[in-house]
Amino acid sequence: MPSTGTTTMDTARGYDDPRHDDGEPTHGGVGEAELAIGGDERRMHVRAYNHWVSLLRDRPYPAIADLEPESIADFGPNSVLLDFSGGLDNPSIQFIGKALRDECGVDGPLARISDVPARSLLSRLTDHYLQIIANRAPIGFEAEFIGARGHTTLYRGILMPFSSDAETIDFIYGVINWREMIAADDQAALDAELAAAVRGPRHDPVPAPSRAWADGPSAGTQDEGEATDSLDDRLAAARDSAASARAAATRSHAALYRALGRAHDFALAAAQDGERLAAMLEDAGIKAQPRAPMTAIAKLVFGADHDKTRLTEVATVLSYAQRIGVPEGGLARVLEAAEGGIKGIVADERAARRPAPAPRQPAAPLAERATLAEVAIDCGLEDGAPVVLLGRVTAGGIAVVGTIADDAKLADRVLRRLG
Repeated sequence: MPSTGTTTMDTARGYDDPRHDDGEPTHGGVGEAELAIGGDERRMHVRAYNHWVSLLRDRPYPAIADLEPESIADFGPNSVLLDFSGGLDNPSIQFIGKALRDECGVDGPLARISDVPARSLLSRLTDHYLQIIANRAPIGFEAEFIGARGHTTLYRGILMPFSSDAETIDFIYGVINWREMIAADDQAALDAELAAAVRGPRHDPVPAPSRAWADGPSAGTQDEGEATDSLDDRLAAARDSAASARAAATRSHAALYRALGRAHDFALAAAQDGERLAAMLEDAGIKAQPRAPMTAIAKLVFGADHDKTRLTEVATVLSYAQRIGVPEGGLARVLEAAEGGIKGIVADERAARRPAPAPRQPAAPLAERATLAEVAIDCGLEDGAPVVLLGRVTAGGIAVVGTIADDAKLADRVLRRLG
């Protein structure tokens, strides 16, 4: 049976709010489904999402006039632009990249989604594009289906809303990558050939394995195990994890903790390269506030458009990590061990920021205070015992209307108020 998964890129839910997926371990972490696409920093749908964010410019949705899919060499060939201005039932296709067109197996024009051949990758979009209208946010999805050639095709992508008037979603831009699984008989024959080749003598270097996913022209420019030492590489890694955490179908704790860990690692590196960090913030249009430096880091990694409450939580967690000296690569483990998770750490950090209360000055003893006046009232108390009088102002002075003589705490509070 085909498996499907869909998610909005962001929600208003708190990072540590209860989730239905907790306790369901998978390859990618607790409750996080993950498919191997290639280098962790090279996922096409993450790069596409970051491009969408860069076009927002303080608007609910990017302007369709700012999108030029034909000029995007990276993921443009794997993209499609749908026009809903004429209705939701059968949107027109304004652009389709060469890779997607080739996958459909057609040479002629594709005017509408109904013109797309059945059992092609684009035909699967009808399962997802209506969700973006309802959620009013980018939708990430991954699934598998049996293609026209009878092979199982795994695909992952993202659909992003665009608008012609900054209010209505009337265009959707999709970016998809995929992998076609080889038939079982062909795979068996290939395995046999490979086994025979391994047993035989080797004369030539074994070529590097090609990437199985259609992951864009820039994929493969960095080996999967290669270290990312520059500040730009660290930011790319942190942004990828942040976007994956926002896009993850399960929004698992593991994905969030990993994203926060990479954001902290970036913050540590940025502290050693202030000049480059300042340039990054300027390029992103983010102003650093000296009183809240981690807010700028949070916006740079998670996106300035991210929910403000969530950004505040991210900045607070990063400040906590900085204050207690969490080493590089260690924040995720700290979060896992912390009582209350992210919310517990946020509460601890906010408590640490509160100024200590000023020490109370001891009140002068009652017996040492100057007498303002004496009133002849029989209270039945010993000489020097404290008593609180309640009175009201009259034309001739103050009329005493009652006494409280059995409340030592009240008398002490009154003394402190008197100073």
